[in-house]
Amino acid sequence: MPLSAPPTRPLPRLTGLLSRPGVALGLTALLMLLGYTLAHRLSERSGREQLSALSTERLELYATNLAAELGRHAYLPSLLAIDPAVQALLQQPADPARRAAVGQMLARINVRAGTTQIFIADPQGQPLAASEPLTPPVRLAEALAQQRDHFFAADPATGSSDFYLLHAVRRQGLNAGVIVVRFNLAPLEATWVDMGLRSQGERILVADDQDVVIMSSVQAWKYAVLDRADAPRRAALQASARYPQELGPDLDLPASLENHQGEQVQLPLPGSRPLLAQQRQLLPLGLRLVALSDLSEVRRAARQAAWGGAAAGASVGLLLLYLAGRRRALRQLFLAQSQLQQAHAQLEQLVDSRTAELRQTNAALKTQIAQRLQTEGELLQASKLAVLGQMSAGLSHEVNQPLTALRALARNSQRLLEAGRSDAVASNLKIMDDMVERMGQITRQLKNFARKAEQVTSAVSLQDCVNNALLLLEHRSRALALQPELALPAGLRVRAEANRLEQVLVNLFGNALDAMRNQAERRLRVLAEPLEQGRRVKISVQDSGEGVSEDQLPRLFEPFFTTKPAGEGLGLGLVISAKIVHEFGGTLSARRLPPPLGGMSFEFDLEVETWHAQDAVESKDV
Repeated sequence: MPLSAPPTRPLPRLTGLLSRPGVALGLTALLMLLGYTLAHRLSERSGREQLSALSTERLELYATNLAAELGRHAYLPSLLAIDPAVQALLQQPADPARRAAVGQMLARINVRAGTTQIFIADPQGQPLAASEPLTPPVRLAEALAQQRDHFFAADPATGSSDFYLLHAVRRQGLNAGVIVVRFNLAPLEATWVDMGLRSQGERILVADDQDVVIMSSVQAWKYAVLDRADAPRRAALQASARYPQELGPDLDLPASLENHQGEQVQLPLPGSRPLLAQQRQLLPLGLRLVALSDLSEVRRAARQAAWGGAAAGASVGLLLLYLAGRRRALRQLFLAQSQLQQAHAQLEQLVDSRTAELRQTNAALKTQIAQRLQTEGELLQASKLAVLGQMSAGLSHEVNQPLTALRALARNSQRLLEAGRSDAVASNLKIMDDMVERMGQITRQLKNFARKAEQVTSAVSLQDCVNNALLLLEHRSRALALQPELALPAGLRVRAEANRLEQVLVNLFGNALDAMRNQAERRLRVLAEPLEQGRRVKISVQDSGEGVSEDQLPRLFEPFFTTKPAGEGLGLGLVISAKIVHEFGGTLSARRLPPPLGGMSFEFDLEVETWHAQDAVESKDV
């Protein structure tokens, strides 16, 4: 197509200026700087708002958690105040017998309630009876004089913060004494420390009414001063006996941090970075909960956005440079018409080709995004269904065995009651009460399978656990005319948790009874063999059932795999048992017994606490 003549009207002055390279480059640099500054400010503001909102939510969560922890035992002092033994002691505080009796009662309540210490003191703060020997805290007399119902004090031995609940007992308008409940906040603080180690971007501080940090997710900041403390104030704080060690550094935080968006602070500590500070007042407790969020990630995102804004500004500048170049090219077009037509055709072809490629790429990206969203939705739904299935099936499986035992004991109690054997009925009721408690422990234990198990520190009698498990299945073994054979040392104690170990044994014994149901010869043996020079023991549960084939053996510990008929098993018993044994530090395995024994042997190992091999009991009938 022939080129038209150049326009006769003059081009805008801006186009003329852009035709100069120096002016165009300067304008491009200015646009880059403007885009960099604007994007940086917008991104930093948005990041701070998001971080502030997230920090506010977490601060509310921490505050609720702390308030709930401190109020968990608020009922205990007032409940003890109405106890007849406590009332009698306050009437005759000098009676040694009453002191000893109340002290034993407080020791039992202290263990059951999970508190650190409970004691009763006279109006002057001197102990009358306590759950254990103690030295009254220095702040007790001050709290009694101020008629306070709680206060914080540091434990000089451990350096942790203790919370004291007080309840004054009045008789005829006079103060007859005070009941004090003490519990330690170290577990809650340890949780915060663990969260602080996993997430370095947020730090939590709890300060008392003197602005001294009494709890912190950063141990180095404990007993630091939130603001600034001169020498006289530090001496007064140290002399108050509230804190067990020297006060920490001054954090130099502002007195008010109530702004919703938070306030940027810089701690006067080596290596400190800019932080976003927010606080939450706990007025009933006289505490300040402060959250410090790291702004490094916000600043990093702002820098990245700033470079993106600079790139956008550069693009506009390049566009202007392109327009300026095109202006110069138009001037040359009328000097070489044939070369310009060829260049114009090539440029249109290149633009069309690139446009088609971009459209194809855009369509492919849209298809991939749609597929990814669909896949993520399907995976999420499948995950929800899997979790729901595991929870419902696991609960049904674990509660079924104690329910069966309760039904058998109830029917037996009816027959004994008709026969007039009230002593046997009382014994059955006691066993049924234990079974109900065991059902509660089993349901609570299901929640532990989703998290890392705690270290096992208790020692239990293996023979008692085996006897308890066999008792749960006594009605089934009696129906099969089966007498279990035990080869266990009477003094053998292993490191485990009794209820969960019995749960493993019940699962293994139940599977053995199912396997021998249709067998002519029924034999159930429980053996204990020493390992590693007596430091561990291998426990074997052997039966004379049909067993499983070699092909099915590797799949025994897969979830929902079962060899039982439909409706008789969920395939979760061995999986749960293997999980429990693993938490005890052992391994559950299965093997076929060689002829002529036949059947299966399920074996697992445990750490030995006490071992007396000479006390072994062979072929004991249960």
